[in-house]
This record gives sequence, structure tokens and C-alpha cells, in this order.
Amino acid sequence: MESIVASAIAVLGTLLGSGLTLAFQQRTTDRSHRFTRREKLRQERLDAYSAYAGALVEYRRCLVHLWFCAHEQPPPEDPDGVRVRAYDLRSKAQEALFRVQMLTDDEALTQAAEAVPADVTALSRTASREDLDERRVRTREEIGALVRAAKRHL
Repeated sequence: MESIVASAIAVLGTLLGSGLTLAFQQRTTDRSHRFTRREKLRQERLDAYSAYAGALVEYRRCLVHLWFCAHEQPPPEDPDGVRVRAYDLRSKAQEALFRVQMLTDDEALTQAAEAVPADVTALSRTASREDLDERRVRTREEIGALVRAAKRHL
């Protein structure tokens, strides 16, 4: 009888040890999966925010170039070609904005990201050099503020 009780206790101890090991392994695996998911989302956000800021900078640079082609001593480039390039860059910025919108769960950041392209687009419609310079500074600051705001969500 004693041997049966001892065997039963040994079996129960083994089962308890196995159950605890399984529970700890599952917790560790779950923690690892959550960490991997958070890190992947962080990396995707970093890529999306960087791509969007880069697209805005390129679009902004092209519109400034277009303004100079139309209003001052034009460089040896055709303004129509620059305009077409600006349309392409605006499309790339819009695509990057869609990615930012999909990955961002902060409404204020999404609204800030949506507001910047309108101000950048207005660069090419300025009438004077002073207005252009003012808008250039403002749009550069807006893009910088957007990058700083996005950085807080990484």
C-alpha cells in the first residue's frame, strides 16, 4: 500500500511539474509573440513615417523648383516636365500618407499628417518671392513638427 501511495505521489508530482513547465513556457511564448508584434509594428511605423516625411520633402523641393521655373530666371529645364514630376511626387506623398493613416492609432498625428500636404501644395501658387520664402520656412517647420510628433509614437 505504501508503494502505491508513493508511486501516486511521484506521478502527481511529475504531472504537476510538467503542468507548471507548460504554463511557464506558454507565458514566455506569449510574451515573446507580443514583443515581436510590437517591434514589427514599431519598425513599420518608423518606415512609414520616414517615407512620408521624405516624400513631402521631395514634393516640396520640386514645387519650389517649379516656382523658380515659372517666376524667375528659369533653369534649363522645361516647367511642364517639372510640373509632371511634381504630380508624381504628390502621388507618392499621398501613398505614403495612406500608409501612415493605416499604421497610426493617434488621431492628432493623423490630422497633422493630413494637413501638411495642402500647405506644401500651396508653395507653387505663391505670387511673390517673399511669400514663397515665408511658405518654405513654414512648410519646413511643419514637416519637422510632424517628424517630432511621429517620433513619440515609435
